[in-house]
Amino acid sequence: MLTVVIDEDVPRSTSLVLAAAGFKVLDVRDCGLRGKSDEEVFRFAQEKQAPLISGDHGFANLLRFPLGSHCGIIIAHFPNEMSCDLLNEQIATSLQALSESDFPGNLIILEPGRVRIRRKK
Repeated sequence: MLTVVIDEDVPRSTSLVLAAAGFKVLDVRDCGLRGKSDEEVFRFAQEKQAPLISGDHGFANLLRFPLGSHCGIIIAHFPNEMSCDLLNEQIATSLQALSESDFPGNLIILEPGRVRIRRKK
């Protein structure tokens, strides 16, 4: 079972949907990290050896978070107008289609109907 860390800018309901899909989920809001810096959230995910799921595009900055230096960063890039139900469905479906080897060190961008992976070299 893959453990993932959910950042606070992802809906709380995403945790429930991913748990139902077979993931172990750690929500930063439940781990004392609400309002903490990106670096603190990133460090927590690394300590837990878990990919980080966020809507914060700052985590896609390869200078701050270089490929190969983490357990995986997943950016959920969806329109604000998208319902939480549809957003959660797309995140869960996209993550289930990936293998555990797709996460470590890679940047994964989830968009409506599309998954892009920037792989470590």
